[in-house]
Amino acid sequence: MSATRPALTRALLAARGIAAARPPVRIVHLGLGAFHRAHQAWYTAHAGNGAQWGIAAFTGRSPAMAGVLSCQGGLYTLIERSPAGDRREIVTSLAEARDGADVRRLASLLASPEVALVTITVTEAGYRLLTDGSPDGGDAALAADLAALRTAAASQLPPGNLGVTTMLGRLLAGLEARRRASGPAIAVVPCDNVPANGSLLSRGATLAAEFVSPALAGWIAQHVSFVSTSVDRITPRVTAADMERLNVEEQWADAAPVVTEPFRDWVLSGSFPSGRPAWEDAGAQFVADIEPWERRKLWLLNGAHTLLSFGGPLRGHETIAQAMGDPALSAMVGMWWDEASAQLPAGLGIESYRAALRDRFLNSRIEHRLAQIAEDGTRKLALRIVPVAEAELAAGRLPRAAACAMACWIASRPGRPVSLAAAIGSVSPYLAARAAFVAVVGDYLAQWARPRTSVSRLA
Repeated sequence: MSATRPALTRALLAARGIAAARPPVRIVHLGLGAFHRAHQAWYTAHAGNGAQWGIAAFTGRSPAMAGVLSCQGGLYTLIERSPAGDRREIVTSLAEARDGADVRRLASLLASPEVALVTITVTEAGYRLLTDGSPDGGDAALAADLAALRTAAASQLPPGNLGVTTMLGRLLAGLEARRRASGPAIAVVPCDNVPANGSLLSRGATLAAEFVSPALAGWIAQHVSFVSTSVDRITPRVTAADMERLNVEEQWADAAPVVTEPFRDWVLSGSFPSGRPAWEDAGAQFVADIEPWERRKLWLLNGAHTLLSFGGPLRGHETIAQAMGDPALSAMVGMWWDEASAQLPAGLGIESYRAALRDRFLNSRIEHRLAQIAEDGTRKLALRIVPVAEAELAAGRLPRAAACAMACWIASRPGRPVSLAAAIGSVSPYLAARAAFVAVVGDYLAQWARPRTSVSRLA
């Protein structure tokens, strides 16, 4: 950060004639990461009534960003990066940035009748739910949180005094505070790449609440709406070069910028009993059935990302743009899109969406690191690749691109082959011999013994 420039703050902007009033908190957000600031916070700032919908965001694993953003009054620069150049804006919708461990403040906010929404971005793993939506009984942190909440409920101890550490534990602590305050109905809006995320979280929260307190479970059933969403905006990590360039060129120094692409998409399905921002003003869509839109995004964008995150390093690539520019990997992605598209209904604008995806993937000015995408890659394979492979087999077709993704995943495992050709050559014996593979893809796919011959020519 430049030592000669003052820090970006609301007071600084006001002194320079730029409107940046702090909006009243009406949204609580769990998971203060770059994607939230590029997506939900941006949509809220661009809603026609956004000035009345401030966000209090709580960090997840690390409290560092809360400290940085608090010093800046919740302001940060959003940099939209396209081949034509950069466009910058100051996002003003973040009213508070808090350490996620500040459960007292979280409970206080959710007890307030002014707060109408909880939005969530904690990545797939942060939900700590099994595939059927039930809480993961083997997760020690979640078990400890639910036990603490149960004790507090039985003893009528303030939920804000608990040191809960998981997203679900903190959400239930906040909802219990709202129940005790006789607060109005509220909407919970998960915004992570989890299939049927609203329904999944509804089941998980309900089952967890039943363990904690029948009164809380009953209140949730009557007063909480779980909204399903599909979200889309590529948001790579900010580099030191990004920070240096921004802080040399601007009149102020920003320690928390976000870099993203111009494209954004948000589809929502569900009710908002206490109101919401007019996100449609910024392009959000509200639909009756979100599943087709969700699968379009999860399979075409996220599935292709997963394939490239495993296959790209085998070809020496580090970013999505580099990997997509590789003819062999681009061919795999094209095949994958064919397979996934065959499982989607008409009316979703598939061809135009695929064309936009190709352009977005080839945007070399968005440095989307493959290593970042590959994090928690085994879970992503199960969510994004396996359902299409199973559907293709059920339709009597050989899922060749899915086999490529599985081969690349195998190569990413410790001690496995390090080339694409070696990975593909090892798929068949791996299918037969490795229990880890069965755990990810299930017995049905693990018994499928033909991937080697179907994809070997792509090596």
